[in-house]
Amino acid sequence: MRRLATFFLIFVCLAPISATPRPTTLSKKFVGAWRLVSIEGNPQQLPGFYDRPTGLLIYDASGRMSAQIVAKADRKSLPPNNKGRAMATLEERAAAFDSYVAYFGSYTIDATAGTVTHHIEGNLAPGRQGTENVRWYEFQGDDRLILIPVEDGKGGTIARKDATYILHWERIR
Repeated sequence: MRRLATFFLIFVCLAPISATPRPTTLSKKFVGAWRLVSIEGNPQQLPGFYDRPTGLLIYDASGRMSAQIVAKADRKSLPPNNKGRAMATLEERAAAFDSYVAYFGSYTIDATAGTVTHHIEGNLAPGRQGTENVRWYEFQGDDRLILIPVEDGKGGTIARKDATYILHWERIR
């Protein structure tokens, strides 16, 4: 009987523990859908890349994320109907590819460094799987998120004060 009581006590104590990590207060601030408000500047290696961009960034409570950015407002349409991509010229496809950024994966937050790292599992650009996008973050209230790329675009990092572009996001309610 004593063994059964001990087992029951252990079970009751461990029952609330889950294999899924519990979100921290900070990670809860990230969770949700974010609309791109603006991008200040451009990546060093891509001058003029962003022209009235739009985008969507999603963080979920399980540590997954997805980012989509349309870099240019004046993207040309591919040929009409569902065969548009197949009927498009190489130049039209290249222009469509070159004006869109998309990737998904998991994310981790380093509160001490003030960074969020996107661990890329899938990317519109081939060969990016297994890489990481590190961003300094800053919250302005509950509904504004600023992300600043740490990478210099050449395989190195830059100081936050030397960042060449800043992404401004607004929470979607």
